[in-house]
Amino acid sequence: MEKRLALAIALSLLVVIIWSAITPKPYRVDNKGVTQQAASPVISTPKPIPALATEQKISPASLLTLAQAKAEIIFVAEQAAIKEVVFKEYQDYKFPLEYGFLLGSGEMTFRSAGITPSAASFVYSDPNIKISKQFLLSNSNYTIELHIKIQNLSSAPLKIDYPLLLGVLNFSVKQKQLYQSVAVASKEKTLHLNGRKDSTFDNVQFVGIRDRYFCAIIEPDKKGAKYTAFIRKDEASSRVGIQPQDLVVMPGQTSEQIFHIYLGPQDLKLMNSIKSDWTAVINYGTFDFISQILLRALELLYRLVHSWGWAIVILSLLVYLLLFPLTLKQMRSMKEMQVLQPHIEELRKKYKDNPKKLNTETMKLYQEHKVNPFGGCLPLLLQLPIFFALYQALMRSVFLKGASFFWIKDLSEPDRLFTSPVEINILPILMAIGMFVQQKASLKTMSTGSAEQQKMMLVLMPVLFGFIFYRMPAGLVLYWFVNSTLTLIYQLRVNYTK
Repeated sequence: MEKRLALAIALSLLVVIIWSAITPKPYRVDNKGVTQQAASPVISTPKPIPALATEQKISPASLLTLAQAKAEIIFVAEQAAIKEVVFKEYQDYKFPLEYGFLLGSGEMTFRSAGITPSAASFVYSDPNIKISKQFLLSNSNYTIELHIKIQNLSSAPLKIDYPLLLGVLNFSVKQKQLYQSVAVASKEKTLHLNGRKDSTFDNVQFVGIRDRYFCAIIEPDKKGAKYTAFIRKDEASSRVGIQPQDLVVMPGQTSEQIFHIYLGPQDLKLMNSIKSDWTAVINYGTFDFISQILLRALELLYRLVHSWGWAIVILSLLVYLLLFPLTLKQMRSMKEMQVLQPHIEELRKKYKDNPKKLNTETMKLYQEHKVNPFGGCLPLLLQLPIFFALYQALMRSVFLKGASFFWIKDLSEPDRLFTSPVEINILPILMAIGMFVQQKASLKTMSTGSAEQQKMMLVLMPVLFGFIFYRMPAGLVLYWFVNSTLTLIYQLRVNYTK
């Protein structure tokens, strides 16, 4: 029974991995970081968002690079927008926005009004309007302050309803931007959406988009106008941004809008030091609360040992010890069931034509030997929330980006011991071998039928888990390898205990 349950869990894990990668669920997150299922959001009547007039190729001469110590921000001068951010401290990771902070639909042609290490300015003007955009960058963190001034040069009131784009989520296979999602925050709640459906939300506080490791957040200054957040789905992408509500500039007057921006890693401690509300953008799914605890424990261990690899090893040991009572109960239950297996097989032969009598006698046998047939299942089920929470945390942990450990060059990628002529990832192979040994060690004398099933599972389970973990980040596989090794060691001890 335990083998069948383990197989079911493995298949469930495979489904959850694929599902979580392509369809992030909506959640509500309060300011304390406790995640709950969100109620259906109140969606306003969608306002018309013009199509992007930016299909033409971007001229290399239009690209301006603002280099700082931690990142390089690449602007498209003609659009006064950010094309992408390159994070130097994370192996030059490129976080694409495509048309980040584009004002309007891209039909306006801006010109550069000066660029320095801490600021970039752009201007657009025509007979009726003058628009200036100034990006003020912090040298100490990943924040930006965006000032947009709109001067009405005409003789009539000017309604300002230009959408301000935060960025574009690209769902095409070629881009491979995994774990993309949108966060829309009001005073009451924060919604996490997959961005694949047109939506509009009134009176938002801030809006965020993220991929696996990094995020972009924009929050209008509270002294300004009220804003609507929008998601507009195209064929293979979605535009995400905000739009002012009922903002009018009278003739000869100037309106200034100020936006607070974060463009950086999903680092809970860093974001909390800048603005605690923004940490609601970070979400690890159904077991977010457990994931947050495990990540904080991992950070604490790193400060002690100064190695993310060893921190994962120690965390694996601590989690194993925490769950050891459940593991012990599971193994003892499996061993008791194996002892009774020959008797159960005899009952099956004896009452093969009487299922009701077979069930009665089988339950009687369990009662006589004080064995719970489900004793090995419950501990496994209770461990699943921690395993899934840790899976999400390690899969999306920016700390592992570029972290090395022995032959592993990057804990956020497969360990890749060899890449030629084929890619060889040694950790998943070692994990599969360890699982094979563990399964073999758990085999006992059984009837022919049960033995055949066990032999099939002996090969199927390691192959299945090896397949699931083969292309996963080495940090995650390292955790499972250590955990399964500890389980194997104790399994061997249980087997030789009289």
